[in-house]
Amino acid sequence: MLKYFEWSFAILIVGLGLAFYRGECVASGLGWSFMFTALVITALEVSLSFDNAVINATKLEKMSHKWRMRFLTWGIAIAVFGMRFVFPIAIVAIFSDISCMEVLRLTLEKPDDYAKLLHESHVGISSFGGAFLMMLFCEFMFDAKKDLHWLAPLEKFLQKCGKSRLAPTLFTLAALGAVQPMLAGHHMMSIVAGVVGIVVHLAIHGVSEKLETMAERKNAFALKHAGLAAFIYLELIDASFSLDGVLGAFALTKDVVVITIGLAVGAFFVRSLTIMIVEKKTLEKLVYLTHGAYWAIGSLAAIMLLSTFLEIPEIVTGSIGMFFILASLFYSIYGRGADGAK
Repeated sequence: MLKYFEWSFAILIVGLGLAFYRGECVASGLGWSFMFTALVITALEVSLSFDNAVINATKLEKMSHKWRMRFLTWGIAIAVFGMRFVFPIAIVAIFSDISCMEVLRLTLEKPDDYAKLLHESHVGISSFGGAFLMMLFCEFMFDAKKDLHWLAPLEKFLQKCGKSRLAPTLFTLAALGAVQPMLAGHHMMSIVAGVVGIVVHLAIHGVSEKLETMAERKNAFALKHAGLAAFIYLELIDASFSLDGVLGAFALTKDVVVITIGLAVGAFFVRSLTIMIVEKKTLEKLVYLTHGAYWAIGSLAAIMLLSTFLEIPEIVTGSIGMFFILASLFYSIYGRGADGAK
């Protein structure tokens, strides 16, 4: 199993070295502190992303070998630099109504000011990520074709509620609307960001699903572009997961370089975990693990929406997600088997 994580551990050593160097550049003697902070952020990112790895694996199993390898090579570059550094800067620029270059300058020269802007944009960021992930959760739970259930009574009830194609959208809008009375302000920011999250999910999921269907019929256009659509869909899922990690990391340090190092190393470990799940065909053996991952996603979506007006510690977020993953893992191994909860 360790062979899948050799590169990740190598990147970890390099990352910790860079964090130590960064600390010594800021002030002599801070190297060890910065290195420890980067390690904690890495652990935080991995603990929050177990469900992300499982979801990645479910999508990768359907992708061609070429696009699978592109996701694991190009995708890691996009995940590290794009989704964990550029994406938050772009969101802050949008909600703060200042240029991306100005936000980038603040990021590098005045990290405290950037952290303040990020905090002020928190409602919009959490609403976008929460709505996108809630749509992802609902698409799975409301799927009429799903014939295997883990938490059978609850999942069967949700499946019955989701007979309409509009059900995921209506459910997510209802969740988004439910938090509005509790917000002290920024109602428009929350609504717009949440609706954008819904629209983005509908667009990319719809295109990906359509191309997959056409590809099954050997349509030349679909065969050529289905992998690209799935690739973009996975990167957007990763972006939504990374938002919570970015916000949590700023509670530990305001140094963007250390945050990026920690999140980047964590992303490498998540990719390694994804490769292991796919190559070992883990999801075929542990049949309820996917269900646990989607329940973890649903809980993360709810927490992100609740965090627009509540302070929720990252340990709570990570613990709930880990609970669903471990519980579904345990049930897959020691439960009633693949046919026990239909």
